[in-house]
Amino acid sequence: MSSLLIQNLKKSYGAVEVLKDINLEAESGEFVALVGPSGCGKSTLLSIIAGLESVTSGEVLIEDRVVNDDAPKDRDIAMVFQSYALYPTMTVRQNMTFGMECRNIDKATQAETVDRVAALLQIEPLLDRKPGQLSGGQRQRVAMGRALVRDPKLFLFDEPLSNLDAKLRVEMRSEIKKLHQRMGRTTVYVTHDQIEAMTLATRIAVMHKGVLQQYDTPDMIYNQPANMFVAGFMGSPNMNFFKATIVDGDVGLAVRLDGSDGPALPLGAEQAATVSAGQAVVFGVRPEHFSPAHEQRAERKGRVTVPVPVTVDMDEPTGAETILMARVAGQDAILVCEPEEAPKPGETMDFAIDMAKASLFDAATERRL
Repeated sequence: MSSLLIQNLKKSYGAVEVLKDINLEAESGEFVALVGPSGCGKSTLLSIIAGLESVTSGEVLIEDRVVNDDAPKDRDIAMVFQSYALYPTMTVRQNMTFGMECRNIDKATQAETVDRVAALLQIEPLLDRKPGQLSGGQRQRVAMGRALVRDPKLFLFDEPLSNLDAKLRVEMRSEIKKLHQRMGRTTVYVTHDQIEAMTLATRIAVMHKGVLQQYDTPDMIYNQPANMFVAGFMGSPNMNFFKATIVDGDVGLAVRLDGSDGPALPLGAEQAATVSAGQAVVFGVRPEHFSPAHEQRAERKGRVTVPVPVTVDMDEPTGAETILMARVAGQDAILVCEPEEAPKPGETMDFAIDMAKASLFDAATERRL
């Protein structure tokens, strides 16, 4: 039984179609992240699930019941907003019990529920404070607590961490993941931060211009992106895209980077089966799938690695690793390597490409081959 099912959903504002034929299913207990750039439609989709927006066509089902015409209060959901939306004149306890009072839940049950949720979120010392006396992270915990006391079928989060500083965002991300593991409730989480999506979700829905580009596990999204948009949006630094052509190599089909005068890069059997000689493609390689050609790491045994000359333009040391802004066959590239192995700006050094991790995209449609 699906906790959430969205079928052929469309949403238009006049002549402007902001959601285009969305189909998405979340099983009971799943954590689904809706991710994409600003204006992609992810918050509109969340609002439709919550009942704050109507659908133009299509259906939203919660536990196999169509809820298109149900008011938000009748959908058995709880929502955590970006802005916290706490009542400033009420204490933390009053903020958490307000919804239960509106539903005429008895005082003893209210107190028991608040104490249980406060212990879960570690906010017991804050129950008698008002929102103005809390930090941003504490307010976010209270907003989450107000949602948890409802014990809903579905949790909805609308970019809940975007107002926090970087350190607190990482801490709260861990708290949300632990909370989901303990509660086991189906969760839909909207974010523009692909790191949040990758670390939190069991499945990720990548959206762009109102279209669901790919809906899959974080591993599949990262390693087998459906198209160049997904490949470029998910991952930091971004995947490198090189214009290239498929050619006949010494041992089968190979990919030659445009502008390269070196040997073509041999394709594996699975990659070669999707292309033909003379075909224009885009060759995608993530920054971490380059490594200094002299490396003989055990984990690379059995993989096809091909050396290419890399000219470094600029380096960005980050401590644990160094990011290189470089050129490969005259095309811009970003590489990641260990600090002690990083060449200096202006230097040229051979790097090996792990061909097993490379991606091929159609040059015209930008879809994965």
